[in-house]
Amino acid sequence: MTSNQAPLTGVRVVELGSMYAAPTAGRMLRDFGADVVKIEDPTSGDFARQWQPAHEGLAIGFSRLNSGKRSVGIDMRRPEGREVARRLIDGADVVIENFRPGRMEAWGLGYRELSKDHPGLVMTRVSGFGQSGPYSERPGFGTVAETASGYAFLNGWPDTPPTAPPFGFADSIAGISAAFGTTMALYRRSVTGVGAEVDVALYEPLMFILGDAVLNYTATGEIMQRHGNASGAASPRGIYQAADGGWLSIAASNQSIALRLFDAMGRPDLRDDERYATNAARMANNESMQQIVIDWVRSHPRDEALTILDKHEVVAAAVNDAKDVSEDPHFSERTLVELAGTVLGPAVMPGPILHVDGYDGPRYDGVPAVGEHTREVLVGELGLDPDHVERLESDGVVTRSWSSPEELR
Repeated sequence: MTSNQAPLTGVRVVELGSMYAAPTAGRMLRDFGADVVKIEDPTSGDFARQWQPAHEGLAIGFSRLNSGKRSVGIDMRRPEGREVARRLIDGADVVIENFRPGRMEAWGLGYRELSKDHPGLVMTRVSGFGQSGPYSERPGFGTVAETASGYAFLNGWPDTPPTAPPFGFADSIAGISAAFGTTMALYRRSVTGVGAEVDVALYEPLMFILGDAVLNYTATGEIMQRHGNASGAASPRGIYQAADGGWLSIAASNQSIALRLFDAMGRPDLRDDERYATNAARMANNESMQQIVIDWVRSHPRDEALTILDKHEVVAAAVNDAKDVSEDPHFSERTLVELAGTVLGPAVMPGPILHVDGYDGPRYDGVPAVGEHTREVLVGELGLDPDHVERLESDGVVTRSWSSPEELR
């Protein structure tokens, strides 16, 4: 790699993805240098364009996931559209899709069919329940994955209903996992020359991050329950309100941190108290342990409490809202990036999810309109005849991103 060269430079991705999960995978690959060509319905585009919140008609969620991609409008329901898509895929390293299992095969674009002529292709498939199994044909969105995986059952308080998150949690985790699977397949291809089919179910990565729930049940017969802000594994741990109304978190999740917390609170006596001297004892007396922490935090303004905790190297942090995050100097230095060239104005959002030495990261300049790059890709790169593309546009097979056949030349 040359200086500041992205790790995935030279990788071409065709994204047949909509909403959040598959486009998240596309963004992960684009963030590290892949050229992502997004195929959208010529009239409506990715349905995420219609989601809220939006500003000046531009969907914020769509903008976050698709800045830097190139949009080509193709009607995949039409044989002529699928022929154009096939041409694009034949020139790509990766295709990402999130149709219901069987749809790509019905269109003649399944992995077996595509890989006959393109053995190096990596095909990453994101669906609700995966490409195999009794539920494979069921439709699935993030909310279904969050309930089916067991996440919603464990999320919330003991006396409140199971709770799904107010954002695309399952979609994001599945999208990141799909990008991981894609890069593994690309690495193996670099060794063997052969691509692979990567199969991601929305619920599986989420089920994995639930921790010990399934293993605990099958080993002990115990069904883990909701614990609110506690973990059910270590004490004290939680979210606490300070004297000025601010909130902070404390995670005394191992013995040394718990002992430092006792010192920070001015309670070294708790070190030798048999009720709190070990994690097992603290879990057995969690209610009284938590009350001690609650009372201590409540006696200090948030910043003062955090300063004391930091001095004693206790793992703690403020509970941030979006304003706090966007104004924090640490996040501004290494995490947040500018989204430029849109009606959103001067705006920032989270950038790449990790950092690679020798690569500074991408720019996020503009959000593609539906089919904005149709001419550029189909004629300029794929080499289709301009008159043929004009006919496809007239028939509604592809999006018009030009004014005349002469302009295509």
